[in-house]
Amino acid sequence: MNDVKIINAQIVDGSGAPAYSGELAIRDGIIAEVGPSVGAAAQTVDANGLVLAPGFVDVHTHYDAQVFWDKTLSPSCYHGVTTVFGGNCGFSIAPLSAAAAPYLMHMLARVEGMPVKSLELGVPWNWQSFADYLQCLDGNLGVNAGFMAGHSAIRRVVMGERAVGHKATDSELSAMKKLLAQSLEDGAMGFSSTIAVTHNDADGRPVPSRHASHGEIISLASVCKDYAGTSLEFLPAQGAFSEEVIDLMIRLSNAAERPLNWNVLAAGNHELVENHLSASDRAAAAGADVRALTRAQPMTLRINLYAGFVFDALEGWAPVFELSVADRIELLRNPSERQKLDASARSGGPFTSLANWGNLTVHATMLEKNKSFEGRTVRDIALELGKDPFDAMLDLAVEEGLRTSFIPMTGDHDPALWPMRARLWKDDRTVIGGSDAGAHLDMIDTFAFSTAVLAQGVREQRVIGLEDAVHQLTQVPAELLGLRKRGQIRQGWFADLVIFDPDTVGASDFYMRHDLPGDESRIYADAIGVRDVFVNGVRIIDAGVHTGQLPGIALRSGRDTVTPAMRRG
Repeated sequence: MNDVKIINAQIVDGSGAPAYSGELAIRDGIIAEVGPSVGAAAQTVDANGLVLAPGFVDVHTHYDAQVFWDKTLSPSCYHGVTTVFGGNCGFSIAPLSAAAAPYLMHMLARVEGMPVKSLELGVPWNWQSFADYLQCLDGNLGVNAGFMAGHSAIRRVVMGERAVGHKATDSELSAMKKLLAQSLEDGAMGFSSTIAVTHNDADGRPVPSRHASHGEIISLASVCKDYAGTSLEFLPAQGAFSEEVIDLMIRLSNAAERPLNWNVLAAGNHELVENHLSASDRAAAAGADVRALTRAQPMTLRINLYAGFVFDALEGWAPVFELSVADRIELLRNPSERQKLDASARSGGPFTSLANWGNLTVHATMLEKNKSFEGRTVRDIALELGKDPFDAMLDLAVEEGLRTSFIPMTGDHDPALWPMRARLWKDDRTVIGGSDAGAHLDMIDTFAFSTAVLAQGVREQRVIGLEDAVHQLTQVPAELLGLRKRGQIRQGWFADLVIFDPDTVGASDFYMRHDLPGDESRIYADAIGVRDVFVNGVRIIDAGVHTGQLPGIALRSGRDTVTPAMRRG
């Protein structure tokens, strides 16, 4: 007898094929039957005509730390996600050493927007090998989770303090390759790295991987070719890709003989989009496979001068964030220093538009007397106070210990971008991703990517069909990472499933939720219209409420993944 059968479902199987009415049976965590009718089961779940689809796959998260204090991996689980991948951007927390742990913890806090207090209280930091880390997670996961071995972690463990500011010696590179090989043997999903200028550590200095030569990154990537079920993840430089950056991604993919996915391609400037997609075309012609993760929805960015993320990528601003907060405040009070910073920010670089200070909107203030500024532009506030916009912004931030948060004005919310988004979703050079779930907890809101595609892309904007949207959220990302028997509804495959109402699926308004260790807060959105979620045949969400079950597994490369197919020209 089957364990569970789901009846009266509109089955969208993930392949892109048309939906059909049917039933599905689960036995021992596997899809035992699927068709017009199935055999008897101990439990029957009536879908009541709702959509039954494979669980969604999120290929770019930073849940590496959150897994210790939130085993459900919320909010992803509520939005129908059944498999996540972490360790991206080179920022894994395994492998580890006692000496490297404090540095990596504070680096994560800075570069991925996780409160230090939460990392201190919520994470044990007591493992060393990748195998040790994965064993900590076995039996303690609400969804399936795989993790890349990160370049910055490997470099810091091997090189110690030399990881920042120094090139690796031959012996250090050899030791890094050995440590990466052991991590892949232990089950790491592949190798990740970054050269992005926004990635700086707690001291305001470039993270370890940004001090590596291209030869080092390529040599490390080549280790993957000897380990089945692995792939590459990479963050290139911001803005238009140079010949050097495109060549580097091609060489990384060819060295590893694996697909490389890079983060992140957003709908917008046509020339920039074409430049980014050209990397995939050139890679295919060279026998490599380079694919862009493309966003599922508009992004609202919240930034402040306390963490400094994004501000530190402005031309000439990086040294400001190497200072202590107290020293930084003193510098920002100085009129002559302000003049220098303003001129430098306007002088060039991919973030020059941020220097239109008046276009910033005040998102949140710390002092009650300043609450009236929330939701208003800096230009409007400056006019009211009779100040220059740059002075108005800095005066407010300095008064509040630099914790005032601002929202840059972008064109990301332009309704005209939805057709371009849909074209990018469907392009075989891209994969929907870049959710960053688990990171930038006070900064971005892209974690609800799956329900955004279904609500905005399918129902509201009508730029993609339901079956195609589910295909892009399931089979496509599953194949990119080589997931074994996941990403489609097929007999004999794992029963990772979601039941949702296509007429109501979506996300609530975003709000701040105080549920992190140390009573720290994060941006959150509840799922709407996602009724039930199953992971490995066990229901984790029942009528929108978590059941407390933790049936997810810590994925191991080679065991739970096959080597992803390369797309070549």
